[in-house]
Amino acid sequence: MRQIRMLCALCLMLVTSWATAANYTLWINGRTGGGAIGNYNDFTYWGPSSTAAGVNKKAVNWDGRSSIASQSGTVRNALDCFCTGTNWCYIVTHSAGDLMMGYTLANYGGSARLKKNASPASNGVCGNSDGTSQTGWNIKWVRAASGAAGGSELSDAGSWTTSEPLVQDLKTTTARAMYNHNTTRNVWFYMYAAAKGTAYSGILPGQDDEAVAYHSTGGVAGSSGGSYCNPSDWFCNDLTLGSAANEGGSAKWSYHSVVFRDDSEAYNHYANGNWGGIVGVVRSAVVNSAL
Repeated sequence: MRQIRMLCALCLMLVTSWATAANYTLWINGRTGGGAIGNYNDFTYWGPSSTAAGVNKKAVNWDGRSSIASQSGTVRNALDCFCTGTNWCYIVTHSAGDLMMGYTLANYGGSARLKKNASPASNGVCGNSDGTSQTGWNIKWVRAASGAAGGSELSDAGSWTTSEPLVQDLKTTTARAMYNHNTTRNVWFYMYAAAKGTAYSGILPGQDDEAVAYHSTGGVAGSSGGSYCNPSDWFCNDLTLGSAANEGGSAKWSYHSVVFRDDSEAYNHYANGNWGGIVGVVRSAVVNSAL
């Protein structure tokens, strides 16, 4: 009887563990921010919160203006909340959110994290679940809409407010030297590169989406940006799909793969508060993927 009771208790523990396990989709904003920090239900930056955007969607709001280093703690709070213990996360980033996520994974993804209970207080911090810890976070993948981990020439040229700390971080050489972009803790970054640029974005090399060029949105490695285009453009090397080297031989960062290249030049950089631009492409991919 004692063995039977112990077996039943073990089964109950396993069932309880499975019942409480959950997947979450975290959306990490880019420059300008807009959502209330700590409120994981505030999708102001993205669009109507009623729009489908993945399983158990959460908005990871940071201020979008301060330095990456100073705001990383806010993102770590969210990752601790929803991506530890038996819970797993799908991550979606936009623009500078890609730089934020890459920095956070490279610098903190190998650290000990206390397992949390996925029940955040008003400041966005969750309580401990069982007092134990784990290394890093449980992340299935990252999808980057117009990722700016490689910086933007608009920042180099002072086209944005130069007193803003984030703009300083977004200079191409600064962003690329900020952390080891190849260190993703074996998490794949799936890149979505938009190409509906305008005349004023001519300062951006190759194809661009008005704010970030293909060298960044395509996860191209190197210490500075280069010129990359769609196959229809004869005047610069193609940004290739997948994780293989680009035309001309330039490599992508490890665990970075281009899954969408805007060959029709149909999408710009901006969500416009309505899941617009390249953000809409990523949202559809997330909703239609097997989560």
